[in-house]
Amino acid sequence: MEQRQLGRTGLRVSRIGLGTLTWGRDTDEHDAADQLKAFWEAGGSLVDTADVYGGGDAEYLLGQLVERLVPRRDLVIATKAGSVLDPDRRFDCSRGHLLSALDDSLARLGTDYVDLWQIHAFDPGAPLDETLQALDIAVSSGRARYAGVSNFCGWQLAKAATWQLAAPGVRTRLASTQMEYSLLQRGVEREVLPAAIDLGVGLLPSSPLGRGVLTGKYRQGTPSDSRGASEMLGPFVEPYLDEMADSVVDAVLTAADGLATTALHVALAWVRDRPGVVAPIVGARNARQLAAALSVEALTLPDEIRRALDDVSAPVHRYPDQDWSTL
Repeated sequence: MEQRQLGRTGLRVSRIGLGTLTWGRDTDEHDAADQLKAFWEAGGSLVDTADVYGGGDAEYLLGQLVERLVPRRDLVIATKAGSVLDPDRRFDCSRGHLLSALDDSLARLGTDYVDLWQIHAFDPGAPLDETLQALDIAVSSGRARYAGVSNFCGWQLAKAATWQLAAPGVRTRLASTQMEYSLLQRGVEREVLPAAIDLGVGLLPSSPLGRGVLTGKYRQGTPSDSRGASEMLGPFVEPYLDEMADSVVDAVLTAADGLATTALHVALAWVRDRPGVVAPIVGARNARQLAAALSVEALTLPDEIRRALDDVSAPVHRYPDQDWSTL
């Protein structure tokens, strides 16, 4: 699998990442082991998790598999901190909570360091400089090699990345931002992606298959074994089961038919090769499903198909994103 630089850092990662959102909850140890082995054998290196995935079980499961199945040195392990299971406060990005959460993640993962440590979301209840200081401490102490953020809007990302570049002292450059990005969710193109490109921050798209909708499996209803049918993830999929999504999925299926490939491959190749994108994060139920996604490596969309998909899924971006003199 092709490797790409993560932002303006020396870290190289596979251009497809393995997501572990369902590990320890819907994905058991056997399926997780098969996925990790298949991913590694395909040349994959970037494995993304978070301290709240499966209530911590995703990290624990990954930690049990590393070294036993795959050498630690061959993986780029990325995790996140900042989300909390508190109905009154969804995020806690105070320095104390973040550093404590990192220590807990390292214990579950069974490793002395993570390759990429990410702030899971912006916390308006914590001073941003305090949150960013936790990243500096994590890197300077050797507990994290690189640092990033997740779910930061444009101004939040720009402020954080600029602070890390401009503030006095030894600060850790932001290597990445993880955001949802697909043919069904192109909101990052409004401000996040331009900021990331300008500041040298690599984009790691989550849900690159539109929460599974872009595979076309929901065109005839909701399959009983799909995420859309599960009590926990059904509400996550439902917003993309509308008429607008139908028209985009139809275009993806048409492109797939013309290229003699699958809708999954078309949708994944489109986002993988967007400007500023480093590695889409792909989650799967089992190794067979993951292998189908990883086989996208051989596909590059022809320009005319890419442009057609751009057009059918284009978000409305007017003032102030366009040159005001053209409006």
